[in-house]
Amino acid sequence: MKAEYRKGCPQRNSVEHEGYAGARSAETRESRERDGANDLLERILNRDNLNRAYKQVKRNHGAPGIDGMTVEAALPWLRENRDELLQSIRDGRYKPNPVRRKEIPKPDGSGVRKLGIPTVVDRIVQQAIAQQLQPLFEPLFSDGSYGYRPGRSAQQAIRKVKAYAEQGYGHAVEIDLSKYFDTLNHELLLNLLRKQIQDKRVTDLIKKYLKSGVMENGIRCETEEGSPQGGPLSPLLANIYLNEFDQEMQSRGVTVIRYADDIVCWPGLNGPQCGYWQPAGRTWRTSCNSR
Repeated sequence: MKAEYRKGCPQRNSVEHEGYAGARSAETRESRERDGANDLLERILNRDNLNRAYKQVKRNHGAPGIDGMTVEAALPWLRENRDELLQSIRDGRYKPNPVRRKEIPKPDGSGVRKLGIPTVVDRIVQQAIAQQLQPLFEPLFSDGSYGYRPGRSAQQAIRKVKAYAEQGYGHAVEIDLSKYFDTLNHELLLNLLRKQIQDKRVTDLIKKYLKSGVMENGIRCETEEGSPQGGPLSPLLANIYLNEFDQEMQSRGVTVIRYADDIVCWPGLNGPQCGYWQPAGRTWRTSCNSR
């Protein structure tokens, strides 16, 4: 049977209009989602954000990385190479330099702390990333987390610990994570980032920084784990990673005060409780004795 189209049929015109409008609506929604997914990198590479990042790196007075470039020398280099640098980041060609290994003695004399000093250009890019990620993750962090967060300090954490002691929390568990920054699981961390970051280019760039390697005694060593202290992004990544621990403890009724990788826990008012804590796919074991 031959289909017959009758011009001016109200029902058919209405159906066709609804179908067209629905298709346009879906297309607009998908376009907005694509724009939103790709918007974060553009905010990171925004001129004002990069200028703020440069000024912060300059205020920190950091040492040069493996290329020997100082903060003062970076400004004319950036003026000349800015467009190429930003385009290489946008299209995924940018490769961060390995960090320069530097060891400093720990304040308590228990050994040395291994730092990884990125180049000045990499520090500026990392700082630009951190400035945009901090507001994204800050609302997700536990109220008991005090390290490397705006408006929070070690002194505030100490005062909170004292306040809990005065309230009658007589037993506490102190946790010091050995070599924490050097042993972060990259895949676990990246999975946590992907939950909040839609722009794949940003997570890919962070992965490149995690995998950029360490230059030690003239030899480049691969980095399969860890986020070396010394770069502006590492403190934020460490907080994102340990936030899983904070939230897990909170869900189990354990009060936690944490400053970076220094942690104090109060399992309860009835004395210490021993057990296995398993947040973020990693086993945390505590052995507690009443004192």
